[in-house]
Amino acid sequence: MLEDIIVFALSSSIELADEICQHLGVARGKCQVKHFADGEIIVEPDESVRGKNVFIIQSTCNPVSETYMEVLVALDALKRASANEVTVVMPYYGYARQDRKARARQPITAKLMADLLQTAGANRIVTLDLHAPQIQGFFNIPIDDLSAVAMIGQYFRGKSFEQEVVVVSPDHGGATRARRLADVIPNSSIAIIDKRRTKPNVAEAMNLIGDVNGKIAIVVDDIVDTAGSLMGGIDMLIRNGAEEVYCACTHGILSGPAVQRIRDSQIKELIVTNSIPLTEEKRQEGKIKQISIGYMLAKTIEAIQNHTPVSVLYDLFNE
Repeated sequence: MLEDIIVFALSSSIELADEICQHLGVARGKCQVKHFADGEIIVEPDESVRGKNVFIIQSTCNPVSETYMEVLVALDALKRASANEVTVVMPYYGYARQDRKARARQPITAKLMADLLQTAGANRIVTLDLHAPQIQGFFNIPIDDLSAVAMIGQYFRGKSFEQEVVVVSPDHGGATRARRLADVIPNSSIAIIDKRRTKPNVAEAMNLIGDVNGKIAIVVDDIVDTAGSLMGGIDMLIRNGAEEVYCACTHGILSGPAVQRIRDSQIKELIVTNSIPLTEEKRQEGKIKQISIGYMLAKTIEAIQNHTPVSVLYDLFNE
């Protein structure tokens, strides 16, 4: 069945696509992505896709609008070339934080992106830890919102902590994610940081719900961007008696001063996935550890192609 698929990588996820193809045992499809001097983008597959099931691998990370446009142009090219079905594997779904009208006259850009992807010809979306699971409802096509929680849990189980572990959500909205991680880490409880976001990328930690005194704290979130709000939460946990603080997130955007803040903080480690590629500076920062989602995405592609359940993939990380 896998001989009927083609996996293309666009500009932001070439390394990840190569790893996926290695797990699948297929060669990455030949495709040209060109940016003209005025910013226009053209994507041209260099092999036939007629009647094939095509998978586009692309995280819509910085520069977000350009990486989105590459996906849209690629979709148009593939549908016009008579591809059978096109699945967009978008580990990081850009604009996901604009998922509602928080104030008057704000756009819901996460919905706009969903409309564009469907109009351009996507038959299915595969993504990872959407900022809000409700974004799935913006689509009228199948969408698989995978989770890195099982992989993160496997990583921390490997540390065999002697002290009790408390999994901390940095806000109320992430409490479900924290509970799921606590469920796969033995001898663990959860706590929640009550914070107020005053403006984008700025949040103030207000109160702590739960007990972290004398425990290993693991802060889990979907995104770390500038790490400003994370630092306030770390300081609160230390003040409340946490012995060590680890952090984990699916999408390490790590913009602006994030790396320096992490370097100067009391964090023991920040675990991120390779949903977003790390720059050389970020790779060399000793506190930042990266785990790969390549195997999970390869197994997801296999399941989609073979019409088998995707949900059983999390069992792969139970050891």
